[in-house]
Amino acid sequence: MPMITTQCAICEEKESIHELYKARVNMKKISGKTFSARRTPDSMHYRFVKCNRCGLIFSNPILPLDKISNFYEKSTFDYSTESNFLKKTYGFYLQKILPRKRSNLRLLDIGCGNGFFLEEAKALGIGSVYGIEPGKASAQEAPRWLQKNIKIEILEKGIFPDNSFDIICCFHTLDHIVDPSEFLTAIFRMLKKDGKVLFIVHDTDGMSVKLFGEKSPIFDIEHVYLFNKKTLPMLFAKNKFTVQKTFPVKNTYPLSYWMRMMPLPFGLKKSLIQILKKTKFFNVPISLRAGNIGIIARK
Repeated sequence: MPMITTQCAICEEKESIHELYKARVNMKKISGKTFSARRTPDSMHYRFVKCNRCGLIFSNPILPLDKISNFYEKSTFDYSTESNFLKKTYGFYLQKILPRKRSNLRLLDIGCGNGFFLEEAKALGIGSVYGIEPGKASAQEAPRWLQKNIKIEILEKGIFPDNSFDIICCFHTLDHIVDPSEFLTAIFRMLKKDGKVLFIVHDTDGMSVKLFGEKSPIFDIEHVYLFNKKTLPMLFAKNKFTVQKTFPVKNTYPLSYWMRMMPLPFGLKKSLIQILKKTKFFNVPISLRAGNIGIIARK
């Protein structure tokens, strides 16, 4: 299958890079399931490189955009249990940028899945909520009242009019984008003056990378660009945003989820899960700063 070359999204550098990890890709096993969110880690990833100038980590080379888009269109929504925890986590950080008067606000969630976060935003008092989701199966899982506000496609220029939204959120989607600058430019145009963005992404300096290195779940074939507290604000500043805050994110999930995502040998993981299932701890919620960071920026 033909591949395309990428470049540093910050420096636009193609040559001044060095290899971090060699590619681990079995093209015969790639499908829409491979590009479904929060699947069990399979250690499959492109070749990862690091920019010698700014330190941004990215995949190079990668599949063409049309191939990637096709896989996302066929992806499925398989994390309904986890989404109940995610909506509270994302809602917690959203409240940090919300004014007291919220009923006239318009919010967009890019990569909204089944709309679980949009439901939370609505519950927090935001007047109008909208989503963009490439996976048709995921969007069709949204409540009927919300489906009419979700566009089933990828973000492109003109998908919504300029100056449409007070807040645009994007959770674990920027890591997947083939051209982050083009992506952020489109978002910048859709924001109203002084509008804000809230993004959450993986952290290449996070605990999971420190513990597991290449075996960390963040080194995945879905991820094209990966960030840390230095490179994430650099990318936003490059694309005209005023960065207000970059912060570590604490996630809460049942112990069963943390175990499923740990890159342990299959046999060992299966045995541990079977043991935990027999205890009261299997579904106990645990909060960790396992390796995510967030950013708040304004237009």
